[in-house]
Amino acid sequence: MLSGEIELDEAYFGGKRKGKRGRGAANKTPVFGILERNGQVKVEVVQNVTAHTLLTNTVKVVRRGSIVYTDHYSGYDSLMFCGYRHLKINHKKLFAQGKVYINGIEGFWSFAKERIMKHHGVSKKKFPLYLKEMEFRYNHRNEDIFPLLANFLVSFVGDL
Repeated sequence: MLSGEIELDEAYFGGKRKGKRGRGAANKTPVFGILERNGQVKVEVVQNVTAHTLLTNTVKVVRRGSIVYTDHYSGYDSLMFCGYRHLKINHKKLFAQGKVYINGIEGFWSFAKERIMKHHGVSKKKFPLYLKEMEFRYNHRNEDIFPLLANFLVSFVGDL
């Protein structure tokens, strides 16, 4: 469970940039992200970004009593009724106001999109795997991941 100061945000991956951007854009896959400041990130492909979907995913991962930072999307309005201290930033006016910002999770979106774009197209079927790889890489960004992966693979081989 993540706790402390938490940032929540949704992002949209895939498709061309023609037409509407952000919420409601055609041919985009919605992804919900939860970032513990100075800690881990958890991401999940979601069917939609309704309040029910966002709250269900938050309650599964974030410990009650945590401070949760979001943008002004109305889907987050019920967080305070679920046992969280909820603070919002209005991106139309500011990107940060003291400790109220979601720049950490937005940084993760930039990190993930930059790396996934290098593949020049990812199938919708395999996209969740690529996304989880980005989550793993981000969560281990200050470590050499080669020994982690080597140990993981060796655990499957067992005694030869």
